[in-house]
Amino acid sequence: MEAKAVARFIRISPQKARLVADVVRGQDVDKAITTLRFMPKKGAQLIRKVIESAVANASQSQDIDVDTLYVKQIYIDGGPTLKRIRPRAMGRANRILKRTSHITVVLDEQ
Repeated sequence: MEAKAVARFIRISPQKARLVADVVRGQDVDKAITTLRFMPKKGAQLIRKVIESAVANASQSQDIDVDTLYVKQIYIDGGPTLKRIRPRAMGRANRILKRTSHITVVLDEQ
């Protein structure tokens, strides 16, 4: 039986979030949370919160044993991009892309 959690419109680049997601994919939930707690990246705290939310979702079901959960799938999809302008010399402008991510975590029993 699976448990799932999704965080949408998170203000981090999908490329940066995928670096963190690749580390915890396939790990036990306890080990993944501990790893993310001490990882010095912004995406680590965001992904840890999504994993903890998925564990909370799993605990609501009577069929799932929370102690045997592992990260079955974790994927980062790109969300909408916020487009901003940076003024440059001689009346020009450069575009700044502020990217967002959708983080999805699926947990399963071993």
